[in-house]
Formats: sequence, C-alpha cells, structure tokens
Amino acid sequence: MNIDFAVTWVDMGDPEWKKTFAEYAGKIDNSKNEVSEARFRDYGFLKYWFRGVEKFAPWVNKIHFITCGQKPEWLNENHPQINLVNHEDYIPKQFLPCFNSAVIERFLHKIPGLSEHFVYFNDDFYIINNISQDRFFRNGLPCDIAAFRINDGLSQWGKRIRNNIRLINRHFDKKEVMNRFHDKWFYKGYGIKARWNYILKPYGKFVCLRTPHNAQPYLKATFEDVWAAAEKELTETSANRFRSVTDYTPELFRTWQICKGNFEPYNTYNDTKMYPLIIKPKQAVAAVRNQSYKLVCLNDNIRIRNYEQVMENIQGAFESILPEKSGFEV
Repeated sequence: MNIDFAVTWVDMGDPEWKKTFAEYAGKIDNSKNEVSEARFRDYGFLKYWFRGVEKFAPWVNKIHFITCGQKPEWLNENHPQINLVNHEDYIPKQFLPCFNSAVIERFLHKIPGLSEHFVYFNDDFYIINNISQDRFFRNGLPCDIAAFRINDGLSQWGKRIRNNIRLINRHFDKKEVMNRFHDKWFYKGYGIKARWNYILKPYGKFVCLRTPHNAQPYLKATFEDVWAAAEKELTETSANRFRSVTDYTPELFRTWQICKGNFEPYNTYNDTKMYPLIIKPKQAVAAVRNQSYKLVCLNDNIRIRNYEQVMENIQGAFESILPEKSGFEV
C-alpha cells in the first residue's frame, strides 16, 4: 500500500505571519497556553525530520508539508516526494487564518492527493532509527494501542479530551465494542499499559484512552466517517482560531478509529517516547544520540531552563546520527 506522511510546521519569525497573528491575537503571551511562544516557535530541527525520513523510512510515498504558505529556505520543493500544502488548499476559507492545531488537523482528509493510509506528525515528532511500514500499518489497518487512562479533566487538554469522549459515548456502546473486538482491547502485548481495561471492563462508558504523543497512523476514511457523524460539532468549533476548551482534538479521530475496530493491536510504547524538555532535556539528548527508540517527541515548553543550551545539545545529538544533507535540502 502507499503510505503518506503529513507534517505541520509554522515559522513564527516570518514577518507576514507575525502581522496576521497580531491582527487576531494581539501579541505572543506566555501566560496563556494557547498563544504562548512554545506553541509556535521553531528551534531549527526540521531538516533533521526530513533527514530521518530519508534515512530511516525511505519507503514513504509522499510527504505533505503543511503550512500557512511558508517554506524553509533550505527546502527542496522540487523533490518528487514533497507536496507543499497551504492551509488554503484544504481548510474552508471561513476558518482562516487559523492558529489552532486541532482545527488544522481535523481537515487533513481534504488534502488533495493524500493517500488512504497516512501517518500524521507534529514537527516535534522525529524518526531516529530504522522503521518499517508495518510499524504503522498491518493488514491495511493502523497499528495502535487500545488502553484506558484516567483523565482528571482539570487541564485545558483534559477538558478538550472530555469533549471527545462525550461524543464517542453518544455514538458507541462501550460493552458492545469491547466484546466485539475483545482480542484487540485485551492484547497481551500491551502489558501493564492496559491495566485499566480490566479494572473498567464493567463500567458502561468510555473514558480517556492512552495517547502516545507521537506519529499517528490514520485511515482517511476515519476522518470522513467522523465528519459524517459529527459535522455540526466539528463545524461549530472550527471557528476557534486559537486553542479553546470547547475544541475536539485529533484524539477524537483516533478513538473513533479504535472503537470501529479499524486498528491492529500494537504496544506503541515499545518504540515510541515523549520527552518533556522542561523536565527531561538530558534524557532526550541521550535518546536521540543513542537512537534508543524509533520515534521520539521533543516537547517544548516556555519554562525550559537554559533553553539555548538545551537546543544546542539536542542539535549536537541530531548531528551525530544525521550529519549528511538529505535530498530534501537544496
């Protein structure tokens, strides 16, 4: 099968972007999560994302590089595997400009030429070791982990996840789903990650699922299915230009995909790791340098101490494993 990658990126240093952002938000405000610098800043590692794809996942069909019309000066836009995608190419104009990743992501299925099987990346998700197609898809289905976790619903993220789950519970019966796809929910390979599946088996409603914060495989048909069922809710909240507690996040589409049984059970934590740079910068550097996982997320935060030094150390780690320019660079 053809498997595409889709990756989003923004350059907050772009004068045109700054002008548009100021028109709708005033200015960057680090006291507000939805408009903080950490939401938009680029620490210059995008070329390593492309180098990682070329070296460790050369089988990819197309890379859909999604921006608001921006392009790094070093990017070879004539590379046969690259498709430059402007927000205007697939997001309805009434919702533009948009600074809300939840909205930018929910229209992915509208990207012209996107394959039925695709993997979605944020620009802080990196491939750092050899990875095969069947890490993402087996038997034509996305590889994923169906395992519950507890969500206190207090954070902005937690509140948005609750929006997803309320919608899921309106459309799916938990007991019926878990009985029908029993072997996928109680797959032994999940190990201790699935302990809440057993504890909550008698409970009649879905709760939050574990979400490995990293590259996520999807079927394009999943997006079409969710939109057909929840067009009203998704259309209304697509007017949120910035992150909002009323949002439905991409986890809605992932959870829907799992509830439909459209996945192959796989413990994604085996080769995937998210490093919050605010608390684990040294561990992140070591993981990249030692290629400890196939996929890592280097999660930014405005309160990272010694930010410049942390970024310099991470760049050094990337250079140690990906020193050569890729064909995606001019």
